[in-house]
Amino acid sequence: MTAYEKLMKCCECVKAKVDFKPDIALVLGSGLGAFADEIEVVQTLDYNEIDGFPTSTVEGHRGRFVFGYVGKVPVVIMQGRVHYYEGYSMQDVVLPARLMSLMGAKTLFLTNASGGINPSFSAGDFMLITDHISSFVPNPLIGANIGELGTRFPDMSEVYSKELRNVIINTAKELDIKIQQGVYVQLTGPSFESPAEIRMLRTLGADAVGMSTVCEAIAANHAGMKVCGISCVANLAAGMTNNPLTHAEVQECADKAAPLFKKLIGKSIENIAELG
Repeated sequence: MTAYEKLMKCCECVKAKVDFKPDIALVLGSGLGAFADEIEVVQTLDYNEIDGFPTSTVEGHRGRFVFGYVGKVPVVIMQGRVHYYEGYSMQDVVLPARLMSLMGAKTLFLTNASGGINPSFSAGDFMLITDHISSFVPNPLIGANIGELGTRFPDMSEVYSKELRNVIINTAKELDIKIQQGVYVQLTGPSFESPAEIRMLRTLGADAVGMSTVCEAIAANHAGMKVCGISCVANLAAGMTNNPLTHAEVQECADKAAPLFKKLIGKSIENIAELG
């Protein structure tokens, strides 16, 4: 079965179970899934109810789609994502982003928990993603191009929409929430980075590092979606403090940041929808 055939099979399965057309798709990263429980929920669909859909195995990732409204904005939310390090092919990792595009979403809002590389960042900061470095993971567009989604050689000069970034910056000002800006780099994981790798990534121009997001942004951009993203800096990366890194620390920090995160994401979605 080709990647496109698998995608269409998942799409048909979802449409048979869910009668809802979202305008905006939101992916919730580690420790940030609670946002989906506080919207006006219309319907939910567990990943394991979708034929052939990859399921999340990571603690803190619920593993379901939530359909509903943020204010008056129809949204589909991934409450937990799948990662390359879980053993899935890159085509499976980006299948959810492509699927949400086929559901009708025109905008993909990505979130994650990351390690801070920029020395001016602190644990708990939010970082608006301005650009990314994808060199350390397989490109999700490798293989036969899915012409039904996009061109063989998509432009990547503005993956993260400047228009959407401006909305988020203005929303943060409106809510008096501090937001950093920077470049996010995706590595495969699941091991955290070594101090030498962090020094390398800083030299390359990265401000935060994680194990997701970039591949989804590439696939969504290929499919013609507008993309924006916010990273919750859950800790400072290896070598920047004397503390060892743990997934529990990532979740704990994301949990503490959750109240402000919910306000920022919710209001940003409403403001993005006003763009039309």
